[in-house]
Amino acid sequence: MSSDPVTARAIVVAHADLAAGLVSAVDAITGLGSLFVAVSNTGLGSVDLAAKMSAVLDAIGSRVVFTDLQMGSCSMAAHRLLRERADVIIVTGVNLPMLLYAATQEGELPETMATEALERARESLCVVTAAWPKGKPAATPERSGAD
Repeated sequence: MSSDPVTARAIVVAHADLAAGLVSAVDAITGLGSLFVAVSNTGLGSVDLAAKMSAVLDAIGSRVVFTDLQMGSCSMAAHRLLRERADVIIVTGVNLPMLLYAATQEGELPETMATEALERARESLCVVTAAWPKGKPAATPERSGAD
């Protein structure tokens, strides 16, 4: 675990050191990295990872789990946990914009925070080429300023 479980509102579960890197980036940008607990799948099978997630969620009093790959081992372990704990909320495809949004939203219900964080993550994705924004816009017109 890479942050203070007393104040954390969600866990970030990913392969190798990705979760720790994302939480570290949130902390560097906002100073709010302690709102997340990073959990690595390194050396853990699905059963052990699900048990670790459950223990961390219990320790921080949260039910939100951000995972890296939708069909990866971390998400599969989270789904295993969901079968035992129907209150768990899983958000897959974790990225930095998602966590930045989640970190800065105080007082939102976990379901709302998770849904809005996912939307922010989707909105942050675009393809940029030399023709952008003059050519066909790679982002939505309201976000790119293209006509």
